[in-house]
Amino acid sequence: QVQLVEFGGGSVQAGGSLRLSCTASGFIYCMAWFRQAPGKGRERVATIVMPGGSTSYADSVKGRFTISRDNAKNTLYLQMNSLKPEDTAMYYCAGGNTCNNYWGQGTQVTVSS
Repeated sequence: QVQLVEFGGGSVQAGGSLRLSCTASGFIYCMAWFRQAPGKGRERVATIVMPGGSTSYADSVKGRFTISRDNAKNTLYLQMNSLKPEDTAMYYCAGGNTCNNYWGQGTQVTVSS
C-alpha cells in the first residue's frame, strides 16, 4: 500500500504564493493534486505522468500553478502563484495507475482577500 503525505499548506493573502509537497512511500506512475472547497465537489487541479513528465492543468489554475516531481525523492510539488480567494480549499495529493488510487490526508490552503 502506497502512502502519501502532504506538506506546505497555510494561509496567504491574495496574490501570494505557496508550495505544496507530497512525499510518497514509493514510485508512482501518475500523480496529481486535487482540491475540494467547502460545499463543492473534488476538482483535479494538476496531473503529471511518467516517464515523460507530461503535465495537465485545470483551466482555473493554468498559468498560475506548476506541478513537478522529484523522482529521486519520490516527492510531488505544486507551486501556486498569484493565489486567489477562490483557491481556498483542502488540497490532496493522489497517485496510482489512474492517478487517484492512493490519497494523502490533505492540507488546507486559505487565501484571504
